[in-house]
This record gives sequence, structure tokens and C-alpha cells, in this order.
Amino acid sequence: MKYKLYLMALILLIIITVMGGYSASSPNDSAIKELKFSNDSSGFVVLTDIDPDVILEIRYYSNYNFVGDRIEGYEQPTALLTKDAALALKGVSDDLAKKGYKLKIYDAYRPQKAVNHFERWANDTNDTRMKAYFYPDLDKSKLFEKGYIANHSGHSRGSTVDLTLFDMKTGKEVDMGGTFDYFDERSHSDYKNITKQQYKNRMILREAMMDHGFKPIDEEWWHFTLENETYPDTYFTFPVNENSVNRI
Repeated sequence: MKYKLYLMALILLIIITVMGGYSASSPNDSAIKELKFSNDSSGFVVLTDIDPDVILEIRYYSNYNFVGDRIEGYEQPTALLTKDAALALKGVSDDLAKKGYKLKIYDAYRPQKAVNHFERWANDTNDTRMKAYFYPDLDKSKLFEKGYIANHSGHSRGSTVDLTLFDMKTGKEVDMGGTFDYFDERSHSDYKNITKQQYKNRMILREAMMDHGFKPIDEEWWHFTLENETYPDTYFTFPVNENSVNRI
């Protein structure tokens, strides 16, 4: 009898320990507690002050994006980056200019307010205005599951940029075999069901970015982050506006 009571007590203790440990150490909770937010833009610059040769097409300032509206926090069609990222990108720009290309920027620093806007939009499954253009083969309810939308973005740390190549000879964007912000495997960097030239074009951009310290991601051929980020643990909140930073 005493043995049975002891065994029951031991089992109960194990259950309490496991349940208590689970609720106290949820990975998501830990990640949320470790996030840092800041409105201090002192380490940021206007990209065109560093590299006036880049072409800007800031999609989230316009209504031609996967949401269909101007995104909150984008007060001007400009690109802000940490100074370190901007200087590294200038090196990429200079190298590619020798090959007849310019860089076209779709997005750079993205305030947390904009990420929150994306999140609200993704939760509204009835709003599919831009589906035909950006996610024709994907159910909108799968955006979080597939990782296309998240609660936080590396763009908000200020050293990530979305971009493509512009051919100065043709006066057109280079054909990458897929468009910016297209939610599909066609956007994967190593997607092979495109022409050899389209794949080569992706690699020209990828190699030039990596040569100057940027790292790519597998899911988006246009997305690069400075490997040695200035603020690897901080997410910024100031708006995309040239008045947000000290001009050079």
C-alpha cells in the first residue's frame, strides 16, 4: 500500500514538474521577452546620400504591393538603412556599375508599425484584392504557416534590403524569372524551372551582394541582410521619412 502511494505521488510530482516547466519556458514567450525596440535613428542614413546612383521603387509607399494600400510607417518613398549597410551596398553598386547595372531598391528599413500592418492584413482573410498579382496559387490563410508573414522582420533592424538589377543598356529591370514579393517557390533563390539567363541574372545579384558582406535567404531572391548587422537584436519604430535621420 505504501509503495502504491509513493508511486502515485511520484507520478503526480512528475506531471506537475513537466506542466509547470512547459508553461514557464515556452520558446515563443522567451523570444518575445528578449526583443528590443527603439526609436533611436542615430545609426541610420538616407541611402541615396551614400549612393545617389540607386533607383528607388519603394513598393510599400505605393498601393502596388500585396496589401493593396500604402503601408503604415512609410511617409516618403525613400530608403533608410544603417550606415554600415548603406556603405556596403555602395560597394555592390560600384562593382555592378562596371558591368552596366544599377541597383533598384524595393524596400530597405521597415518600421515595426509596417510589420504590424502586414499582420493585421494577413489575419483578414476576406481581403484578397491583390491575390492575382502576388499569391495566385496560395490560400491567404497559409501566409503565416508558410513564413511569408511574421510578427517581426529583419528589415526592422535596418540592415536588410530588397532589390533587383536594372540594365542601363536596355533601360529595363533585369529579368529574374519572377517578380518581387511573389509568394511562391518561383521566388526561391535556387529555383531552377526558369531559363538559364534568368537564373544567371539572379546569381549576378547574389554573388555581388555576398562579395560585400550580405547574406541571402533561400525563399526570396531579392532579399539580403548584412551579415555583421549593426543592430542584430533591436527592432526600430521610427517612420520611413528622411527627416527621421541626420542627413550627411
